[in-house]
Amino acid sequence: MKRQGSAGQGLALLVVLGLGGPLAAVPAAAEEPKAPQVKWGQCPDDVVAEAAPTELRCATVPVPLDYADPEGQQIDLSISRLAAADPDERRGVLMLNPGGPGGSGLALSALLVAQGLPTSVTDRYDLIGMDTRGTGRSTPVSCGFTTDSLYYSNIPPYAVDDAAVTAQAKVAEQAAEQCADNDDGTLRHLTTANTARDLDRIRAALDEETTSYLGYSYGTALGAAYASMFPERADRIVLDSNIGDTHLDRDGLRRYALGMEQTLPDFARWAARRHDSYRLGRTPEQVRASYLTIAGVLDDTPVAGIDGSLFRLLTFSHLFKQSQYPKLAQTWQALREGDRTAARALAPVPEETADGTLSPNDNALTVFLAVTCNDVEWPEDVNTYRRGVTADRERYPLFGAATANITPCAFWPYAPAEPPVKINAEGPRNVLLLQNRRDASTPLRGGKMLREKFGDRARLVTVDDSGHGVYVLGKNSCALNTATRYLVEGRMPTKDTFCRAD
Repeated sequence: MKRQGSAGQGLALLVVLGLGGPLAAVPAAAEEPKAPQVKWGQCPDDVVAEAAPTELRCATVPVPLDYADPEGQQIDLSISRLAAADPDERRGVLMLNPGGPGGSGLALSALLVAQGLPTSVTDRYDLIGMDTRGTGRSTPVSCGFTTDSLYYSNIPPYAVDDAAVTAQAKVAEQAAEQCADNDDGTLRHLTTANTARDLDRIRAALDEETTSYLGYSYGTALGAAYASMFPERADRIVLDSNIGDTHLDRDGLRRYALGMEQTLPDFARWAARRHDSYRLGRTPEQVRASYLTIAGVLDDTPVAGIDGSLFRLLTFSHLFKQSQYPKLAQTWQALREGDRTAARALAPVPEETADGTLSPNDNALTVFLAVTCNDVEWPEDVNTYRRGVTADRERYPLFGAATANITPCAFWPYAPAEPPVKINAEGPRNVLLLQNRRDASTPLRGGKMLREKFGDRARLVTVDDSGHGVYVLGKNSCALNTATRYLVEGRMPTKDTFCRAD
């Protein structure tokens, strides 16, 4: 497939100018940038409402669109601050990222406070949330996906056969072309490396010599990139629910299927204990069989617009939190019984805005595609994905034929401008990795991979729990205490740690 040229394409996960020649390579750790003055003010009304009753202050920080041309076009990053509650105990800033890429983080500090973030942390840190480049209020990007678009999820649909892979290839190609058609030249500059450079610009704008960092899910890739590119400026780094590297590639996406195989048994045990209520099976094995049966029936006869592919995706997403298990069981019931009214009530339906776009879905879909496709080269041959689907359908029957399916990255019109950030194992021992043993989207394998790559710089805390998110978002006291002790006192575990279930 022919790709348009992009900045620095002579160097080896959204963007359109087709410049004739490559630009100079951007240094991994640039010289100390000029620090614009941050002017804190009122947050946008939607952020105020989302953060209530916690009160945040917001600001914008200008950064280069293209770090190879630092004096060229600038874009705005929107950031928020929850100031340290005890100025006498304040030790610096703690930057936050919720994942994605494409997740808005402006109200994340308030969410963590509401979930029980210890006051020993809020006393000592200014909590800095943000919308990363391209996201939300930070000079947002859009591929123009609407309620009529066939592309609705960054996880490909489950392919029941080879013909389904071919059909998805057409959808993926159309999505990539739509992104190119709607691009104003911004998309190609959405990368993990550039976002890590943005973090350092924010640090400088806040007049801090170093920054601490807490990132979840894809936020672990961003944090790993920052700690690798700017080891001398990275203070205490906590990476929670790790994807395994500084980028999401095809292997990383396929690990979602491994995560679902490891996590569904928790739901199956839960449902089996409640068989009299939900009638999904008296044993975990019977519950798993119910899943496969319902999916197969829906492949042939959808209910209320929910086919087998969407059913599998709904199940995957509801495994992120055990609090979602009751709704998932109800959904299985409704679909098994063909109850269209109940199915419509339980299945999420995106709301359409006045201009026909999905908000924030269009923006989130766009940023995810841009960063994922720009970070690393993806295979372009449809047959490569067809073979992967065949293999993973057998290896991971629950979801493998979805996560191995073809994505728009196979047709992305821009080559990566630079190689993906390589993990830097040289530096201070300051990276704490948190990982649940069972996590649908970031299985334990991701934490082990990052631990191995960081070497002695990192320590891994493995939690005998299920779900996506450990620190504060989970309820394990051992993990909570370990991470809090590190953030507050700087006490890193001397060795990898296993936290038993509470």
